Amino acid sequence: MKKEIRIVCYDEQLHLEAYCLQGIVQPFPSHFHDYYVIGIVENGVRHLNCKNKTYTISKGNIVIFNPHDNHGCVQSDEGTFAYRGLNISKETMLSLVHEITGQKILPEFCMNVIDNKDLYDELYSLHQTIMEGSKEFHKEEMLIFFISHLLEQYGYTLLQQASICRKEVALICQFIEEHYHEPITLKQLCQYCHLSQSTLLRAFTKYKGVTPYRYLQTIRISQAQKLLEQGYSPLEVSLKTGFSDQSHFSNCFCMFTGLSPGAYKRIFKEGKNNEKS
Repeated sequence: MKKEIRIVCYDEQLHLEAYCLQGIVQPFPSHFHDYYVIGIVENGVRHLNCKNKTYTISKGNIVIFNPHDNHGCVQSDEGTFAYRGLNISKETMLSLVHEITGQKILPEFCMNVIDNKDLYDELYSLHQTIMEGSKEFHKEEMLIFFISHLLEQYGYTLLQQASICRKEVALICQFIEEHYHEPITLKQLCQYCHLSQSTLLRAFTKYKGVTPYRYLQTIRISQAQKLLEQGYSPLEVSLKTGFSDQSHFSNCFCMFTGLSPGAYKRIFKEGKNNEKS
């Protein structure tokens, strides 16, 4: 079996994270991120579920997830999966869009799976330049051009729509984001937003694409990653992020990221050390 390779680096100039996965067979359950994910498939075939739609992704596809786009995938052939991706924070994307359009507004990309060779080649070249550690401003030009082309062809601005229970769902999200480190129950959430359990679950799943519990798990893992990057031990992180015990934390972290907390911490530490050397 081909050895799995997982490489992650943070580009201080561009303020984004680049990573490379090769030889992957692990499935990833439905989850979401609070940042933009833009990547390309280099090898393998996977079934991707995103926002209640199913896609087959393979070599040549570009995959885009807006913040909070729920998604999960599983290998659908006998081979392994190879993928290059960029994680772009909302702050960085806002700065890029302002630079390109003059407007301070977060975009929403209208397609999650794209078949566009020109954009694929652009993203591959940009990603390769980042992974090589280039310090030249050509790298910044490449990013601006790529995001410009992506916005022109697949972007539209976020529109606020008034819908039943949307306000309550937003309140629940805010509550979870503020209290993720505490024990939370479904009954507690229902009392907070004054909805029944069935109404809350239907509305939340409709608007967010995941259940409240999956949303809570994702927030906890997102915060755990930040704490591990800051140097906290896995035990400290499990206590700070509301997990019942370290074993539960480790299993959940691996399920979402494909890495153990200790391995994630080592990768980030090694990346920082390489930047300093």
